[in-house]
Amino acid sequence: MKPVCVLGNGQLGRMLRQAGEPLGIAVYPVGLDAEPEALPIAQSVITAEIERWPETALTRELAHHSAFVNRDIFPRLADRLTQKQLLDSLGLATAPWQLLESAEQWPAVFQRLGELAIVKRRTGGYDGRGQWRLRASETQTLPAECYGECIVEQGIAFSGEVSLVGARGHDGKTVFYPLTHNLHQDGILRTSVVLPQPDAAQQQQAEQMLSAIMNALNYVGVMAMECFVVPEGLLINELAPRVHNSGHWTQNGASISQFELHLRAILGLALPKPVVSTPAVMVNLIGTDVNLDWLQQPLVHLHWYEKEVRPGRKVGHLNLADVSNDALIQALHQLVPLLPADYASGIQWATAHLQA
Repeated sequence: MKPVCVLGNGQLGRMLRQAGEPLGIAVYPVGLDAEPEALPIAQSVITAEIERWPETALTRELAHHSAFVNRDIFPRLADRLTQKQLLDSLGLATAPWQLLESAEQWPAVFQRLGELAIVKRRTGGYDGRGQWRLRASETQTLPAECYGECIVEQGIAFSGEVSLVGARGHDGKTVFYPLTHNLHQDGILRTSVVLPQPDAAQQQQAEQMLSAIMNALNYVGVMAMECFVVPEGLLINELAPRVHNSGHWTQNGASISQFELHLRAILGLALPKPVVSTPAVMVNLIGTDVNLDWLQQPLVHLHWYEKEVRPGRKVGHLNLADVSNDALIQALHQLVPLLPADYASGIQWATAHLQA
């Protein structure tokens, strides 16, 4: 089996390496400043855990690598302008938007998009960074360098957020997990809940949209599509051409994790539809020290990234899955006193979804 080099050595690369080990797949998460000659690059399949990267000796070498899967797709999806243009060209529903080129556009922007405008940097910006929620009286707070470098979207009054994680093989075959319900606070994913029997109409719409995107790009591997739930159905918010935070529950809640599924897809291995037979919950650990008391609970799986704990930084996650909704709810309640107070609302949200 060919080795896999992952451009980027954060937690996603780490979890891809962990997923490869039982299959005998050597996975090398690679920092951007690594020396190319120190790695088995020539005989490897190349993938990435990040959408954009600076030019270094390593990235210059990889730019011409024939087995860099999706190489030319990353820059297209990493820029929100070209990502939105792709969605429009495929006729897929997304929030009304436009390029924000100058401050003179604001009156027309609010006239067209309504009273709340969401400004997003075209590149970079994640976990709530590089985004602004502006009303007409607040536009002067936007940094001047944003003009030309941002898009502006209509603020959407959504009833929920969901994501679809799926994969496409070299042969064009696609497989999907059930829709994941997500709770964001301050732009950061806090909690995810998945039910083995999702809303059939939503699931069908999401699979059709993500299939159209992956097929149009001839994409290979795992992709995540984040959507708003509105009365008319689903609106695509953003795409991630990689394994994704909202798919972490698959490590303990599906027969094949998103990380193994990605490796299977890019290496041309069998790509069966993952089996999801129980509800599952993922709780992101954000700026929170490890607490080994979590492990007293039999349903809790701790995934710790061994990163320095800093405010707002994802340092790990907890996965819980069980055939019994009641057992899952009880386990979540028992976690509340073992976590900082600001986790309680996310766990309450997850409990409500399990009871629905």
